[in-house]
Amino acid sequence: MLHSLVWFIPLLPLLAAAWIGLCMIFGWHTGDRGERMVARSASLPMLAALLLLLLLDVEGLSGSTPGQQVFGTWLASGDYRILISFTLDALSLSLATLIALISLVTLRFSVNYMHREVGFQRFFMLLSLFCSAMLLLVLAGNSVLTFVGWEVAGVCSYLLIGYAYDRPRAILNATRVFVTNRIGDAGFILGISLSFLWVGSVEWPQLALYSVEIAPLYKGLIGMGFLIAALVKSAQLPFSPWISHALEGPTPSSALFYGSLMVHAGVYLTIRLEPLLIQLQPLLILLGLLGLLTALYGWLVGLVQSDIKSALIFSTIAQVGLMFLECASGWFDLAAWHLVLHAIWRSYQFLHAPALLQLVDGPGRRTPAWLRSRSRVYGAATQRFWLDSIADWLLLLPTRSLAQDLQDFDQRVVTRMVGLPDQAGHLNSLARWEARRQGQGVDREVGRGRGMAGRLLAWLATLLYWFEEHLVLQGAGEGLRQTLDLIGGYLKQAEDLLSEPRYLLLLIMLTFVVIV
Repeated sequence: MLHSLVWFIPLLPLLAAAWIGLCMIFGWHTGDRGERMVARSASLPMLAALLLLLLLDVEGLSGSTPGQQVFGTWLASGDYRILISFTLDALSLSLATLIALISLVTLRFSVNYMHREVGFQRFFMLLSLFCSAMLLLVLAGNSVLTFVGWEVAGVCSYLLIGYAYDRPRAILNATRVFVTNRIGDAGFILGISLSFLWVGSVEWPQLALYSVEIAPLYKGLIGMGFLIAALVKSAQLPFSPWISHALEGPTPSSALFYGSLMVHAGVYLTIRLEPLLIQLQPLLILLGLLGLLTALYGWLVGLVQSDIKSALIFSTIAQVGLMFLECASGWFDLAAWHLVLHAIWRSYQFLHAPALLQLVDGPGRRTPAWLRSRSRVYGAATQRFWLDSIADWLLLLPTRSLAQDLQDFDQRVVTRMVGLPDQAGHLNSLARWEARRQGQGVDREVGRGRGMAGRLLAWLATLLYWFEEHLVLQGAGEGLRQTLDLIGGYLKQAEDLLSEPRYLLLLIMLTFVVIV
């Protein structure tokens, strides 16, 4: 049966990304002559995935959709199991087909758009990896596999926003996006952990079935975790500022990520959680309010934008806000249709934007008179209601300060202790490496260590040997031996506790809380 090959769908673009990565490492298919082979390596697996999805669609239309498909166990710890499962229902199959189709069109568009770019191979590798992640996200049969696709898609987004990493603004915008989305990741992990704890399963059908039997407070906390993830990923208030900075990457990635596919991942997650959310009216009311406010925010700010990509992105978050409002009103099927149609139309607009700029030679659209006449609203809209400044103050500035402190410590202390040369001025090593692969005559200087590490390690080894000989192995160190044995016993008990599933999950949650 065809549904037994569903795992092959996200695997095909993943293999394409791996192959292009190997070509980058070994210097295969570089320069203008290699572009055609790299493009084929990305496009043909995506075409095969699309054809397989179309066959699954035909099989589903001719009969009933297969539903949940389990191929084995991925991880097991005590009573907790994570299965390798896929969900083949109308929602997942239709969205997977949409993702494969738009991805294939975008890959084909990118061949000419990215022609003779130094990072041509890197771009197609990341785009193929993103396509694999999005297909896994919508086809996954449980929240853990969905989270894997969720995270890989986010990493690809971050790397393509910083595609021109020699530009400080690109790196700054990539950092904005990365830090903000960690909040959504923490919410997703919270939802997964609480599902394990209170429902006993992370499979989507079981979560819908058994959530009826748990207390309303537990259901509310699970739903809140997943909704935080959905709101951040789809750039809804108060997390909207990140998406306008994400347009720093090349236009094809902007079209694929923020115009058509990844920006709708939060809506997909909300629709997938329909059986759980319809039991949580307070959360639906909050979701509808945030969706409505985001739609108004995107509409007003989009009216004052002077460039086409910014206008399109604020129109996008306004439409996505309406989708959340539809979900909150109980119209989940309408939200799904809205998602599909909007993704198709918006991807066309983003991909057509570069050609449109060549055709337009007059002034752009003026801000409506009724908005200009209301100076306070107009001023707030031009400043994007100051949400960007607030987000930078709360998230970006502390992160940059911490990163700067760590970099200073690394250069002034760690680098000198290890004996490595000063790395200042060599931060563009990836750019230099790619340029060398393209045959652009970049120097191949290799730094020399100062030898301090060897002397330091020899001195440290001598000190530890003396400590072992005179204090640990001799009878005079019996008290120290007993103390070390006691400490070892306590550490063994702590290790045994942490090996239990509930404490392991708690430790994972605490780790992500600290990271956020």
